[in-house]
Amino acid sequence: MIRDGVIQGKVGIASVVGKMRETRLRWFEHVKKCVDAPVRIIIILVPTRELALQTSQVCKELGKHLKIQVMVSTGGTSLKDDIMRLYQPVHLLVGTPGRILDLARKGVCVLKDCSMLIMDEADKLLSPEFLPSIEQLIRFLPASRQILMFSATFPVTVKAFKDRYLQKPYVINLMDELTLKGISQFYAFVEERQKLHCLNTLFSKLQINQSIIFCNSVNRVELLAKKITELGYSCFYIHAKMLQDHRNRVFHDFRNGACRNLVCTEDATYTWFKGDNAEIASRIFNL
Repeated sequence: MIRDGVIQGKVGIASVVGKMRETRLRWFEHVKKCVDAPVRIIIILVPTRELALQTSQVCKELGKHLKIQVMVSTGGTSLKDDIMRLYQPVHLLVGTPGRILDLARKGVCVLKDCSMLIMDEADKLLSPEFLPSIEQLIRFLPASRQILMFSATFPVTVKAFKDRYLQKPYVINLMDELTLKGISQFYAFVEERQKLHCLNTLFSKLQINQSIIFCNSVNRVELLAKKITELGYSCFYIHAKMLQDHRNRVFHDFRNGACRNLVCTEDATYTWFKGDNAEIASRIFNL
């Protein structure tokens, strides 16, 4: 019997598959089987366009020698182009729930042939914004499908979804392996509208030399940086739509102490936080 899986860790599927050699080889061996099957497809759901692009890039890089065809589809891009692309072989489809549901409803993305559904950042995917679309998507899947959920946290929504839709899932906890020694972590479960107030409270209560605040979209980065500035705190921001030279200048200035807070998307800053750079900030926030 096919068993589903719940993987808890600080990083999502792109980082897990990209960094862990044994996981990478076994997983892409499974995907390779789709190459010889005319219609089988694996779906990777993510909550944002930026994460979809990042994940698809990792999959393309790792799967190119196996001739695995990877496609990314998100809202805000041409639906017509996506439909035309799906007339060609696609083995891995990375996208946001609303767009994948649109393609399924139009009969272009045939989910009855989906062998695996992967949910990255499942805690965000199961928020009220996405949950209805995901539940509708699952109705298109075959009974023999496998569901894998990646999540850093397990709020009530994740547990309820797991109990309802997953078949005797394996539960794998990678938090110990992926957490650096000497770092304390805390999770505040608050509603979306309360996050800025919570952040402001932490700013006022904690001793912070510099902080880095990660967000999952470009718009969110710019809006939060503006709000933090309005609260009276110095703040820079970086995201993937900025030119690389501009990003480098901002990070250089932040590193040299020109500003106390940096709001950014993970994909725009990943390569910087290595070696000595990893110790720049005394506080890291993920919103």
